[in-house]
This record gives sequence, C-alpha cells and structure tokens, in this order.
Amino acid sequence: MSYTTSDFRRGLKVEWEGKPYEILEFQHSKVAQGQATVRTKMRDLLTGRVIEVNFRSGEKFEKPDLQEREMQYLYREGDRLVFMDLEDYDQIYVSEKEIGENLKFLKENIQVTVLYYKGKVIGLELPKVVELKVVRTEPGVKGDTVGTATKPATLETGATIQVPLFIQEGDHVKIDTRTGEYLERAN
Repeated sequence: MSYTTSDFRRGLKVEWEGKPYEILEFQHSKVAQGQATVRTKMRDLLTGRVIEVNFRSGEKFEKPDLQEREMQYLYREGDRLVFMDLEDYDQIYVSEKEIGENLKFLKENIQVTVLYYKGKVIGLELPKVVELKVVRTEPGVKGDTVGTATKPATLETGATIQVPLFIQEGDHVKIDTRTGEYLERAN
C-alpha cells in the first residue's frame, strides 16, 4: 500500500528514504505559477529526531513495515524492561534506550503498545493518561492559592512535573503522557 501527500494526516506513519516517520504537522501550499507543495514536520521513529521537509504535491510514500502489539510492562531487570505480550503471553526484553522519554511515566502492570519496525522493537506508546503517586513535594503555603501557582513534584517513577500548590505527598495525580503535564488529582 502506498500513500500520497493528499493522504497526510496527524499520526500517519510513512516510509521515506528507507526510514519510518510519523507525520506531526503538515500544510498544503500553492505558490503562484509554481508547483503545489506540502510543508511537513515529521518524527523519525528510529531516532526520535523531528525534521521539517517540503514535498511536491502528489509525491508517493510507502507504508512502513510496522507492527503494533498490546503488551503489559512487568518489571525492570538491570537496564532492560520486561514486557508480556497480551495475546500469546510471550515475554520480551526492551532496553531503556528503545523506550526513550516514555520511561519517565512507565510503571509496573501498565498496558502499552509496543511498536516494531521490520521485526525489531523501536519504541512504545503509553496510554494518553496515566495515574501516578506523588512521592516528594514541598507543602503548599497557607493562603498562597491565588491564580495558577505551581510547584515541582517527584512521582513514583522518578519523573518531576509541575503541580498545583494543593497537591501533597501521597496524592495520586493524572498526567498527560504526550505533554508531561498535570491534568487533575485522581480519586
């Protein structure tokens, strides 16, 4: 299956110059007397690097050899993490490097989507929202509640995020894994 620039949408994965990319942003443009182009911002799925490229309108792209498998994160073993496939219960080992930035919101027993390219693990996708426990934060100052003041909080995974002043140690908070931002206190 192949795609053209008219198929572009956010999240579409295409193969370009022998590598898999994910479309982050795109904009069709037409210059007077010139060829229509598509300004595109895309992420290299192998390195995580984001690039901006202009393509001619109608340019063709192949669908990359990607597979997504639903898995559960079990535990850490040294610098590798163990995941269990939810279909056949096989366990795989994935290095911290292959997980990248997602490592800071990954806690045991969470379900994730593991991404394979040509049979090799290249990354994983967390749920859009995760619930994590606050293990360290400064107490809020009484009366200091005007506006949207925030303070740093360290979560059970080791990640540090900004939270509202009323959040205390031991509270569970919901985090948007795409932006790393606090959403709300969990019940």
